[in-house]
Amino acid sequence: MKTCPYCGKEYPDDAVVCTIDQTPLSPARSPLPKMTQDEEHLRLLSIFHYVVGGLAGLFALFPIIHLIFGLVMIFGPDKFQGKEGPPVALMGWFFVIFAAVFIILGWTFAAFVLTAGRFLTQRKHYMFCVVMAAIECIFLPFGTVLGVFTIIVLMRDPVKQLFGVNPPAIPPNVQK
Repeated sequence: MKTCPYCGKEYPDDAVVCTIDQTPLSPARSPLPKMTQDEEHLRLLSIFHYVVGGLAGLFALFPIIHLIFGLVMIFGPDKFQGKEGPPVALMGWFFVIFAAVFIILGWTFAAFVLTAGRFLTQRKHYMFCVVMAAIECIFLPFGTVLGVFTIIVLMRDPVKQLFGVNPPAIPPNVQK
């Protein structure tokens, strides 16, 4: 079968041009193989992992104001100096260290979430994906929803087979 790329009408294999719009016909393409429901769920979960990873990376930048404020306190303590109180530079270091640790941990978490999304697409590293899904539950509210749905999908036996993980065998004396 051949199809008209303009109007979509189908013609027999020996036809050359469309009788309606005179467009040259092209051979009909074979349809793509359909994805199973589990494959579609894994595809969607990987996309959502990319979104949540990006959001986590963005949220990790929130303490940047603390970092800037701490640097100002360290390099310009004269502007904050009062008659009494703790040394301003020490407080500045507290702000800088707190912000840097928060940003680094947030970016590390975001990188792991993005990596889990990539592994879901590749159907590799099953246990890493399960562990990351559990850790994502801490990241309210998006990570919680994504983590729970990821755990639900990854616990299915057909999904384990897609990852190459063999589900545990049922002893012969136990019936379903």
